[in-house]
Amino acid sequence: MDTVFIEGLEVDTVIGAYDWERSIRQCLRLDLQLGWDNRPAADGDDLTLALDYASVSQRIQAFATESQFLLVETFAERLAALLMAEFNIPWLRLKLHKPGAVPAASSVGVEIERGCR
Repeated sequence: MDTVFIEGLEVDTVIGAYDWERSIRQCLRLDLQLGWDNRPAADGDDLTLALDYASVSQRIQAFATESQFLLVETFAERLAALLMAEFNIPWLRLKLHKPGAVPAASSVGVEIERGCR
């Protein structure tokens, strides 16, 4: 299994449990590792067989724009399920950062891994 990665993707969304968080958009930063077999695309230099990281990034942006969750855990779980289903990704690791959530930390968040490598 090969890995296609997207690092430092920033999205704005409504996220948080406090009342004040429900009325603003906050930035999340995402790092993704996506399991993919790159050999078919590479063998024929065929873009249609590659995992299109630009399309994946655009879908993540759209998901974030449409979403409103209390928990970063929920955001991560729903996003992982969506990406696996829509792009036929067999395995992924998603690290979600919520910068500024804890003033003394540069970032906090969650990291999940789903599927089979």
